[in-house]
Amino acid sequence: MAAMKILVAGESWMTAATHFKGWDFFSSTTFHTGIDHLRRALEGQAIEVVHMPSHEAATAFPLRLAELQAYNAIILSDIGSNTLLLHPDTWLHGKTMPNRLKLLAEYVTQGGGLAMAGGYYSFQGVYGAARYHGTAVEEVLPVEISPNDDRVEVPEGFTPRVVAPTHPVTQGIPREWPALLGYNAVRIKPEATVLALVGEHPILAVRTVGAGRTLAWTSDIGPHWCPEPFLTWPGYARLWGQAIRWLARQA
Repeated sequence: MAAMKILVAGESWMTAATHFKGWDFFSSTTFHTGIDHLRRALEGQAIEVVHMPSHEAATAFPLRLAELQAYNAIILSDIGSNTLLLHPDTWLHGKTMPNRLKLLAEYVTQGGGLAMAGGYYSFQGVYGAARYHGTAVEEVLPVEISPNDDRVEVPEGFTPRVVAPTHPVTQGIPREWPALLGYNAVRIKPEATVLALVGEHPILAVRTVGAGRTLAWTSDIGPHWCPEPFLTWPGYARLWGQAIRWLARQA
């Protein structure tokens, strides 16, 4: 079996803080990523993970189908649609550039695997600002995206209900999962398959589109919605390894 390589775009943020100490103050800026647990889980299964932080993706995310096809699967996680739509040549210089959301849809129909993982800038996101509703990416995903802020915070925790335990993505994983702390509320498409639910909302869903496959995981891949007990649960690594192999049509 050929080695697999995936691209994870997003899962990064910068924080600027001002510290007040009486009359005096100073500022600090820090950079953070949320990729570590997923990277370790997949690289432990011989899946190469290329991480493209959000601030790099505006420029570096592929602009051509052949460049996307260098990856067996692509995960968009906590990266708003504007980052992919607004290449600096368009934003700063008014030049026409490829629409990378449409390019991702073409990548799928031509045989690629695309996943979206939940977060504040996934699906429709905080204040509706992720803005994947009505885009070419939504067209190929297994779920319909709300036009509004779709976050559901569950600080008391909830346990997903597995409804398709024999699917290649979920097979062999115990039905009792650790708690998650939130998700993006979406609706399943008729042609898609739900694998896990919270109430009537999909947590995990899959779909075949043309020659390719797509997956929606509507909670986080790391904190805060996906807390430490879930990340260190053996089912986390198995779930994501099987998800990538399914997306890459190796399962």
